[in-house]
Amino acid sequence: MPAIAVLGNGRVGGNLAAALTRAGHEVRVADRTPGAAADAIRTAQIVINATPGAGSLDRLAALREELRGKILVDVSNATLDGPDGLPADLIYPGSSLAEQLQEALPATRVVKTLNTMLFSVMTAPATLTRAPDAFLSGEDPQAKQTVRELLVSLGWRPEWITDLGGIRTARATEAAILFVPHVIRADGFAPFAISIAR
Repeated sequence: MPAIAVLGNGRVGGNLAAALTRAGHEVRVADRTPGAAADAIRTAQIVINATPGAGSLDRLAALREELRGKILVDVSNATLDGPDGLPADLIYPGSSLAEQLQEALPATRVVKTLNTMLFSVMTAPATLTRAPDAFLSGEDPQAKQTVRELLVSLGWRPEWITDLGGIRTARATEAAILFVPHVIRADGFAPFAISIAR
């Protein structure tokens, strides 16, 4: 199994790191201490961006050389928060964080996924009452296949994983974050995922 570095140790990063470790992956988590991200990335083949999306681009662009040749799995959404702390608008309208990352990191294979659900569903999709969807966006087919296998190890059934195409398709899934505050205000923080009915 490829070694994984998780950037960010909040709810999202902590949840992913724990679940990936349980699934048998070698995982290192980088916190905000100086040099921690570079150290974690150095020995990893896959890097997961679970940092707050508003600062992800600057944070990861500074690690351009360390990320060279790696697969970067971006699970973050870049949003401006409203007064209640919930997403209110997109930082990159007409684009996406994933596209900005791919442009800033041309030697890194960026794959967008798992950003259309509450963080707990990322690692426990079968707990929902209906089949959820995980979407993949990225330019490199092999990188997307590697990420697909990673998702399967987290409990995602292959039929629940949809490849949307190139990195530009990430702007659609990132825009779905605008549903989230309304869903949370209506139902609270109950686990949910945005899915396509078929």
